[in-house]
This record gives sequence, structure tokens and C-alpha cells, in this order.
Amino acid sequence: MDYIYNGNAQGDVASRLMQADFNVGALRPYIGKDGRTKISINEGGETKVITTNASATLRRDDWILIDEAIVKAAKPRLQAVADLRTRGLEYTIPNGMGKTVLETNTQSDITPASVNMDGLTQGAADRPQFDITNLPLPILHKDFHFSARQIAASRNGGSPLDTTTAELAARRVAELAEEMLIGTHGEYKFGGGSIYGYKNFPDRLTKTITSPEASGWKPATTVQEVLAMKNQSQKAYHYGPYQLYCSPDWDMYMDDDYSENKGSNTLRQRLGDIGGIQSISTLDYLSDFDLILVQMTSDVAREVIGMDLTTVQWETQGGMQINFKVMAIMVPQLRSDHYGKTGIVHGSV
Repeated sequence: MDYIYNGNAQGDVASRLMQADFNVGALRPYIGKDGRTKISINEGGETKVITTNASATLRRDDWILIDEAIVKAAKPRLQAVADLRTRGLEYTIPNGMGKTVLETNTQSDITPASVNMDGLTQGAADRPQFDITNLPLPILHKDFHFSARQIAASRNGGSPLDTTTAELAARRVAELAEEMLIGTHGEYKFGGGSIYGYKNFPDRLTKTITSPEASGWKPATTVQEVLAMKNQSQKAYHYGPYQLYCSPDWDMYMDDDYSENKGSNTLRQRLGDIGGIQSISTLDYLSDFDLILVQMTSDVAREVIGMDLTTVQWETQGGMQINFKVMAIMVPQLRSDHYGKTGIVHGSV
């Protein structure tokens, strides 16, 4: 087993990571057109190709095939994560492999200004208060492997590697990242800090909503309840823009006609007409009839990226087994102010 303890590397894989300053490119060697082993590493935002004495099994095209399969498999599973990233609500940590926690702080407000005619009355003199918190930066990962014979057969036969296992591994990592943001994976603790999702964030606002299966429910009921959720957010001084999430159980009601008298709109469209709600999305891993309203700003939620989805490789069994690990450092950072106010409202039956 390879590991790093007190800054000392134990094992070949750990040693290569330490020597490369935790740059995972060191674990992605490939055979160049000249037949020599090369690695591509990122230095200051630029990709640098280095010739190395390390052994390599895959060609550059093999890595491209695996990477494309991984990205393709992961994309459909990252709805909530993608919503944050496409809006620029992400924080990138350079060389995230070399860090275990992200230290942040919350800041309180100061008292209001004074008003009088001469300005001589002693006003309140204060300053913001700060609380320091740690956000753990765990590695999300899933392993798979090929035998050296499989790779040789692929190369000699001119057929590409079967990337089915790689796709499944990527899907599992993406699912985990999504579940951590939604809050269905549970709390993760390390270094005095915790990772929370929308459903289990302690400072989230909560609202009891009516199940569409309940007697007497009608679409207007949900509209009124979502308006109440929005009002809760506004009373906590969070005014949007909002993203509304629903569970798959809602789909048959969200996409049905809003009114028997007027069938041109669905409930989803009606909710989208509420001021401040940018869009409504279904999340695969949101359960029951939950609804989640999130203010899409960086002071409420953002995705911390220590390492994007990537694959590394090493050999065991005397080189007869080629091991791969799909890995990422992607964790949600949900935030509230010094007084515990946030723009996340969780509605549940």
C-alpha cells in the first residue's frame, strides 16, 4: 500500500507524487511517437511535456480515449454541481492534492450609523467579528484495472480499449460529488470541519410542504408554498436569483397542466414565472417530494475544486496488472453569515 505520513512517502506511487509536488500528471505517463515515456504536467497554468525514465504502458491516444469516456459518463450525473460551476460559483485551489482543508471565515455586521444635528454625540464604535472554519478536502475516487495482456491485445489488434469500466467508475465519482452537494450522502468530518449539502446544512431554512398525493392538493398549493419559501429567504436577507430543485417524484406533477381551464402552462412553467426563480431542475438523488430553493450566489453556495475529474495509473503484479483510479477533489461549500442566515430553503413533506 502506498501512503504519505508526516510528509514522508511510503511506496512507489506516493514517492512519485511527492517528487512531482503532488502533480497528478506524474501518474499519467504515456508512450510518445518517438517511443519514449513522457508525462504532461501543469506549471503556472501551462501544460509542459517532460520526457521521463518512468515506465509507461498506454499511448497518448489511449489516455484520450479513457478521458473522453470519463467526462462523457460524468456529465449527466452532475446537475446540481454543474449549476454552480456554469454560473461561476466555484473556487479553484491550485495543487489541491497538497492540501487537506480550506480555511475560511464568517464576518459579522457592524451597528447602524447615528443621526444628529451636530455630529458631536458619541456614536457606537465597533468592528466586525470573525469566526474561522475549516472545510475538508477529501478525494473522491473509484478504481479499475486492465491486465497487461488486455492492453497488448488492444494494441496489436488495432481495436481501442473497452472503456466501459472506466465510464462506470467515473459515474460513481460523479454521483458521489452530486450526493454530497444535495446532502443525501451524509455529513463528512475532518480536521475540525464538516461538509454539508443542501438537505443537511445546519443553517438551512426549512418549510413543510404539501405532498401532491395528499387529498385536496392542487398545483396552486405548491405555488403558494414556493412563494412562502422565497419569502423565508428574503426575510433572511437573501433576495435571489434562485434555483428551484425538485425530486423525480415531482416530475409527473410538474409537467402536467397547471389548470383544467387553461392547459397552455405546466406547474413547472408557472413556478418559473415567480420573480427571481431562474429555472427549475429535477435532481436524480433528491428523494420523496422535497423541494430546495437556493440563492445562486457565492456567499450561499459554491463548489470547491481542488482537482477536476482525472485518471491516474500505476502498475502492480510485476507490471502484469495496470491499475487506474478515477479521482477528483470536488466538495460543496455552503455558507451562512455570522448570524447563521443563509439563502437555502429546504421544503419537505
